[in-house]
Formats: sequence, structure tokens, C-alpha cells
Amino acid sequence: MRVPIRHLAVALTLCCALLVGGTACGGAGDSAQNTTAVPTASPSTSAEQQKFAKARFVANAGLAAGATYQWIVGPWRAGKFEKGTTGRKLALVKAGVAGAFAYNRLKAALRNAQGDPLLAKAVAPLAAGVDTLKNLPAKLRGDDSADAAAGAFESLVGQVKDAGRSAGAEVEDQVPTAAQLSGG
Repeated sequence: MRVPIRHLAVALTLCCALLVGGTACGGAGDSAQNTTAVPTASPSTSAEQQKFAKARFVANAGLAAGATYQWIVGPWRAGKFEKGTTGRKLALVKAGVAGAFAYNRLKAALRNAQGDPLLAKAVAPLAAGVDTLKNLPAKLRGDDSADAAAGAFESLVGQVKDAGRSAGAEVEDQVPTAAQLSGG
């Protein structure tokens, strides 16, 4: 399909006008006049810091729990990790990705818990358990250790949820989106 040259000329002229108009409006001008202080959303009092620490802990632990139950514990209980099962490889790959994501979010939740003294005491014993999860995504892909890895994830997520509940930070499962899983 041929386009008449005058249509191209009109389109090119409009594009140039928009480009020049857009850059003219934004102009460099006097830099002293254009600088403005942008307020940041950082907590100022220790009460606000604790409140945000609990909220971040709940969000991160909830995402870890949701990923664990959606792609590790659920398929494990349904027998998707057993040899000869249809879709086993895909289930194991999903479980491995979810395991790495859950490990990342649990580590973040432990860091968030440090902002609240009560929460920090409740989750402190779990730090060593979270560190043991580091290698479990690879074990999920293994033939013999998938059951042990899934059980370890389920157990530790339950302990984190119980610790949060005891500190007044109720954790609810939140299934992460594909973008969150890929972004970590």
C-alpha cells in the first residue's frame, strides 16, 4: 500500500511540531527556580518505624507464604512431585522458582522484623531456619528430596506466621503475581 508523499510530509511536520513544542515547554531555564524539595515517605518517629516494620513484615511473609502454598505445598500434597506424574517437570520448575522467591521474601521479612522489638524477638530463632532454605529450591528439582524440601518450606512458613501472630502481626497468604516472581 502506497502512501502519498503529502501525507508523509504532514505527519513529519506534526511530529516535529510536537517535539519542538514539548521541549520548549520543559526548557532548562534557571536551575535555581526549578529545584524543589520532594518530601520522602520516611517514618519520623519510632512508633511510625515500628508500624511500617510490621506492615512490611506482614507483606513479605504473606507473599512467601502464598508462593509456598500455591506452588510448593499444594502440588506436593496433590502428588505432582512423584515420579511418573503428568506435568511433574513443570510442577518442579514452578516449585523451584517459588522456593527461591519465598526464600528472598522470608529474608526480607526477617530484616523488616528488626524494626519492631517484639517482632524481632519473635522471629529471631527462625533466622537459622530461613538460611537452611537457601539450597532447597535446587533440592525441589531433585528426584528424592522433593518431599523433604516441600515439608521444610511448609514448616518454616508456618513458624514465621505463628511468630508474627504472637507479636501482633497477623500474616495472611498472598499469592504473588508472575511479575513479582520474576522480579524477586
